[in-house]
Amino acid sequence: MRLASRALCGAAGAAWRDSFPLGGRDVARWFPGHMAKGLRKMQSSLKLVDCIIEVHDARIPLSGRNPLFQETLGLKPHVLVLNKMDLADLKEQQKIIQHLEGKGLKNVVFTNCVRDENIKQVIPMVRGLVESSYRYHRGESLEYCAMVIGIPNVGKSSLINALRRQHLRKGKATRVGGEPGITRAVMSRIQVCERPLMFLLDTPGVLAPRIASVEMGLKLALCGTVLDHLVGEETLADYLLYTLNRHQLFGYVQHYGLDGACDDIASVLKRVAVRLGKTQKVKVLTGTGDVNVIQPNYAAAARDFLRTFRSGLLGPVMLDRDVLRSPPLADP
Repeated sequence: MRLASRALCGAAGAAWRDSFPLGGRDVARWFPGHMAKGLRKMQSSLKLVDCIIEVHDARIPLSGRNPLFQETLGLKPHVLVLNKMDLADLKEQQKIIQHLEGKGLKNVVFTNCVRDENIKQVIPMVRGLVESSYRYHRGESLEYCAMVIGIPNVGKSSLINALRRQHLRKGKATRVGGEPGITRAVMSRIQVCERPLMFLLDTPGVLAPRIASVEMGLKLALCGTVLDHLVGEETLADYLLYTLNRHQLFGYVQHYGLDGACDDIASVLKRVAVRLGKTQKVKVLTGTGDVNVIQPNYAAAARDFLRTFRSGLLGPVMLDRDVLRSPPLADP
């Protein structure tokens, strides 16, 4: 898809877009509803667990969580782990916590599973919640079991591996990856701690059957919850550019050696492609026959732009800044 040029490039003081065109986009096509089977398996395993650990992306702490988790798994004690905190702008962390408390989420931990930041807070929190639960009737059993849930690619398996590193000094028990869908099925129990004896169940990522809005869908896609080509790599790169400029985050200018910030995705991708040597031969029909013309590879440039953002090289970002500007509302 070739995006229309808007010749709106210049210095950081330029008038950036105050909205993103959302019309005509089929969000349902991005998030196919094939994940009900995974949710049913989680429900059938509920009797085996004492607590639910929900992992979500710290860049979208207030949007994109699957409401079915609360509806179907809500009877168990619940910990919300906001992972990838190193990629999130958390200057307004207290306001995030206030919003979540307004939704009834009082047990929240921000983590970075790559560097094991705040990982040691998780198991004591789980243990305390389970032991204070009115459903706590353990008898002779001295072990704990929690189910790790969340939407795709938020770091569920990474959290399990980080807990094992911290408490057992052992390596990976579950496969991790940068694409959604690595964990395919509810697995057997994985030990993550000796004292107290604790096991976790890893589960596949499950998205909501219906995404509330196109913009929420774009935020989820930026965080890698679906494969980029389902949304459109250049469309997603354009939404990223729109977001970075609105938030006055111009790290992409320095990273790619651009002349200045720009609000036109076609111009940015052209310069990125040339800078990285990502070009392609295209046959052009002329009056004298076919001619091979070297053109920028916009799709390859868009993929690099998205990959660079997700790796944190463009700086931390808070994609839910618009939600933070509104007052927290309690669930009815």
